[in-house]
Amino acid sequence: MRTVRQLLESKGPEVFAISPDAAVIDAIRLMAEKGVGALVVLEPGGRLAGIVSERDYARKIVLEGRSSKDTPVRDIMTADAVTVGLDEVAPACMHLMTERRIRHLPVVVDGRVAGVVSIGDLVKAVIEEQQIELEQLQRYITS
Repeated sequence: MRTVRQLLESKGPEVFAISPDAAVIDAIRLMAEKGVGALVVLEPGGRLAGIVSERDYARKIVLEGRSSKDTPVRDIMTADAVTVGLDEVAPACMHLMTERRIRHLPVVVDGRVAGVVSIGDLVKAVIEEQQIELEQLQRYITS
């Protein structure tokens, strides 16, 4: 089974982050520019403050009629972000995401964000593993 460490090695550890004091509109612009559905929210010094997603925007700005220009990220972010470490395996991450109904997991190492794993990353990894297993079984059957 693939670990989070292996997932980050294959996709790259790039982390898109924003300050909790930034305006929500800036977070949405950054997500659109980078093609991601969530950003980690980092305090000065790099400590994880939370995570903000498109879902947070839809539910806490759009549905409540708030201004994305006047609302700081801290007002809509999920402060108690669920995180994982580098040695967690993909199926356990998928289970955690399903159970908690989330789509992004910040990867934290020694109190610092080392990357982010999305549900898409995990699905891709599981499909690749299943494809390899299927090919091995087909070779075994035909040999």
